Amino acid sequence: MTSSADAAHPDPSTQARYQVRLDGGVAGARRIAGGADVIVWVDALPSVPPPTPARRDEVLATMPARPAVVSAGLADAAAVADRILALQTALGRRAYVAVIAAGTVEADGSWRACAEDQLAAGAVVDALAALGIDATSPEAAVACAAYQQLRPAVGHLVTASVSARRLDDAGHDGLVAAALAAGPADVVVHRLHRDA
Repeated sequence: MTSSADAAHPDPSTQARYQVRLDGGVAGARRIAGGADVIVWVDALPSVPPPTPARRDEVLATMPARPAVVSAGLADAAAVADRILALQTALGRRAYVAVIAAGTVEADGSWRACAEDQLAAGAVVDALAALGIDATSPEAAVACAAYQQLRPAVGHLVTASVSARRLDDAGHDGLVAAALAAGPADVVVHRLHRDA
């Protein structure tokens, strides 16, 4: 039997029945961003070289125009959650959140999930839940539980990840340490919510 929520959202991969959703990469963002008020792009370690402004604009252009788009990592998950709570207050209703674990695009064009982005996405979901924004999809709940259970080992897991090892091999080990340092007070906002 189909519930009314299923009838309203026939494709389960959109996770549209949940306030907090999680997927990976640009394709995942397109899948779950419909109806979202904010897209949280989680990229825990920087790319070298960093994406060009043209590439960022290209990625933003693939997403719906209404939601805010913010960046998050491990260090600023709580600040991002605070910003989302403020948006929810401004909207006067639940804010729907699409959390995207960025992953990386390999040289051959394939997408690879990254441990550090999965952990940071879980940190964002955990910080949202601590503020009462906790109607999470199973995908978001699993990332949150992984982060909660692995929290004591997060630093080690990030520094041992494929991405961190690649940065180290390229002489950018300072970038890994900086990504794990205490977070900035300001959240990186790529686009404001159109209606707030």
